[in-house]
Parts: sequence; C-alpha cells; structure tokens
Amino acid sequence: MPVKLTLSVDKRVIERAKRFSRQQNKSLSKLVEGYLRKLTGVPSGREDITPKVAALSGVIPPGAVRGVRRADYADFLTEKYR
Repeated sequence: MPVKLTLSVDKRVIERAKRFSRQQNKSLSKLVEGYLRKLTGVPSGREDITPKVAALSGVIPPGAVRGVRRADYADFLTEKYR
C-alpha cells in the first residue's frame, strides 16, 4: 500500500532527477522506490514488469544465445509465429 513520504532534497538534484525520470518513462516516485528497494535488499514485485516484457520472459533459455546468429534467431521467430 503506497504511503506518502516527504523528503528535503536540493532543488538542482530534484530538477535533474525529474529529467531523468521522464527519460526513463517512469515516475520519480517509482524511481525512488526502486532505489530504496535495491538499497535495502527488498526484491521488487512483478508489477514493475510490463505485460509485454513478462510475455517475453523465458522465451530464450539462459546460455542459448552464444553462437546463435541473428539470422538463425530470425528464422526461429518466423517459424514460431507463422
């Protein structure tokens, strides 16, 4: 459950952080929450993963990419989604 937090931060830092958050297409709150999760070792939930990324997770087994050419992978995708 989200809880409001008030912080005192240098104005220039806030301005840079807002620009960065816009570039990342994330809210500043989400960026700060992610940083605090990483700092405290709390794993983030799957809610941070977009549905498209979640659907792609596990498509390629770990270690399977070595030695695979881009053309081979394109052939694989073509065959899979015909």
